[in-house]
Amino acid sequence: MSKILEGKVALVTGGSRGLGAAVAEALADQGADIAISYVASAQKAQAVVEKLTAKGVRALAIQSDQADMAAAKPLVDTVKAHFGRLDILVNNAAIAVQGKTVDSPDLDTFNLDRQWQINVMGPVALTRAAAPVLSDGGRIVFIGSRLGTYALMPGVADYAGSKAALIGYARRVARDLGARGITANVVQPGAMPTDMMVDALGSTDAPEAFLDLHPIRRLATLEEVAGTVGFLAGPHAGYITGEVISVSGGVGI
Repeated sequence: MSKILEGKVALVTGGSRGLGAAVAEALADQGADIAISYVASAQKAQAVVEKLTAKGVRALAIQSDQADMAAAKPLVDTVKAHFGRLDILVNNAAIAVQGKTVDSPDLDTFNLDRQWQINVMGPVALTRAAAPVLSDGGRIVFIGSRLGTYALMPGVADYAGSKAALIGYARRVARDLGARGITANVVQPGAMPTDMMVDALGSTDAPEAFLDLHPIRRLATLEEVAGTVGFLAGPHAGYITGEVISVSGGVGI
């Protein structure tokens, strides 16, 4: 694979597992040095670092809790101190609290509020912290969800709302930073075989009725979504900004 990102440094939040780990590997395959953040899975994060370094790039795992907005600047400072620069920011870390409609008498408002904090205020804080040090011509990619623009099922209002909020924010970031050649885009995956899907659907085997909603009747692979992020992070996407790209098999069209 062409090393078109050689010399670049990427920070991928929530990079110890799932899509975050796949994105980190996709960027490393293109030659980027990688920092990943994680909350508690130190062993998994170290395993990802070992995979990345085996590809011939520098890699670092940093413990950082996205629920704490004050943690954003120290995270960016650590990346800058270790690698000397920051070129690509992938706001991937998120949680999913789903399953109950907003009129449910036992709605879990505590964890729903925490979801907004992690899924929205976390990326906002990190983008604010990264923007002043991000290289001119840099890239910011927010990982949204197809639920952010399509009402696929009941019981996901807060999760979907948190992902929809990223679209408005990313577009204004694109406007603010465009003069420096920095792009900001949102990638909206559909359902993927991850822990988050198990939380939402109870299994990584999607129900037949769920698959019937998709023109391409299967789940997204992690590699497909990570490849889209990799393209947006690369040199051929320099004129794509403020956009929302869905990798969801056509659901909702």
